[in-house]
Amino acid sequence: MQPHRHTVTLFLPDPEASAAFARRLADLVPPGACLLLSGPIGAGKSHIARAFIRHRLGYEGDIPSPTFTLVQTYESRQEEIWHADLYRLSHPDEVLELGLDQTMGCAICLIEWPDRLGNLAPAEAIHLTLALQGEGRSAELNTLDGDLARQLRNA
Repeated sequence: MQPHRHTVTLFLPDPEASAAFARRLADLVPPGACLLLSGPIGAGKSHIARAFIRHRLGYEGDIPSPTFTLVQTYESRQEEIWHADLYRLSHPDEVLELGLDQTMGCAICLIEWPDRLGNLAPAEAIHLTLALQGEGRSAELNTLDGDLARQLRNA
């Protein structure tokens, strides 16, 4: 039997609302969480990931996109954060070469283009799907963590 997943759907009218959502998420997810960010190019995956990382680290500087490096890592006092952009990967075996499979569950992992993971995505991963909606974005978060869903819904 499949565990029950909880879904929260939000409308993010502008980049600041997206960043505020990312900061709230950064406050709520536990160390070792895996956040899978899906959506078309321009939907705001990198914007959310950068705001999440800045907030979790307490850092306001530049957070580079891992578009060309594939993975950027960050150290905080509490945990390591991995931000991966898998857009350029052509096969799930390439994820193994990055060491991402061994990091999931240990570090916080923010993974853009998670469809490139194949069957390597952890079952307990938090799925965030972004879509363009008018001038803003819709965000659908799907998680096994009912407390996380409730706190985001009531924010």
